[in-house]
Amino acid sequence: MTGTAGIGAPGRGTVTLVGAGPGDAGLLTLRGLRALQDADVIVADRLGARAVLDQLAAEGVVLTAEVIDVGKLPGHHPVPQDGINALLVEHATAGRRVVRLKGGDPFVYGRGREEQQYCEDAGIPVEVVAGVTSAVSVPAVAGIPLTHRGIAASFTVLSGHDQIEQVPGGSDHTVVLLMGVNTLGHSAHVLSAGARGLDCPVAIIEDGYGERERVTIGTLGTIAHLAASRQVRSPAVVVVGDVVALSPHAPELVALWSAPEPRRPHWADALDAGLAVDTGLIQAVDSLDPASARRPLTSLFSRSR
Repeated sequence: MTGTAGIGAPGRGTVTLVGAGPGDAGLLTLRGLRALQDADVIVADRLGARAVLDQLAAEGVVLTAEVIDVGKLPGHHPVPQDGINALLVEHATAGRRVVRLKGGDPFVYGRGREEQQYCEDAGIPVEVVAGVTSAVSVPAVAGIPLTHRGIAASFTVLSGHDQIEQVPGGSDHTVVLLMGVNTLGHSAHVLSAGARGLDCPVAIIEDGYGERERVTIGTLGTIAHLAASRQVRSPAVVVVGDVVALSPHAPELVALWSAPEPRRPHWADALDAGLAVDTGLIQAVDSLDPASARRPLTSLFSRSR
């Protein structure tokens, strides 16, 4: 989707930071859509943003703005952050209405505030339109709430782009890793060394809301091996904690608990309290044959779209 940038009146234009969400145009806010429709220039990220623009075009939504792609690949940044900042100011100074379209939410590992400050320092007014962060929405695709009554009351979102350090809390405190595929082995080791232990459930959701959406379930002790054997790729969101057991993709976690001589995990008491009935996990156990309940937790689960 390309076009010709509209030239505004002489003087300062504006910059609007818009969160594109996880890549589904249906999750773009109305305020964000209106900003795109009014824009002269759209400076777009790769993840989330380009997918939303393509979906809008396919649905017949006409955007007249020039689209400038500044998308980054792991280890390859064709337009560095300083260049993106300068680009926003350049077009706004020329009097254009600029939309900086960012995947997820601009203020969740999106460098949104950095870009806002740079523009403001140049005298450019900036509006921020929040987006749906992948940290919450992508786990929801796999049926994983980040908090759940009786199981988890809090969560932490971390960037796995760099190697994480010790994260306090046990498996009743959910940990969400963004950009964490390349450092998954290290992250699993760090998290299992604390109160969570090796049997803490883990889910990896690849390409949430995309055509290659896929869910891999394991534990902190098995997830690195499972991800390698299945060739898990970015973009992916990693969820660590007892809430993973609530996913319909995780019947074997409940099967392990229900086996005749189980290795009872610490989250089983919450399921005993009746929470499994709320989530449909009891039906998942009933659907398993006795032999499957004795298998080690090494299976992989997919969700086709």
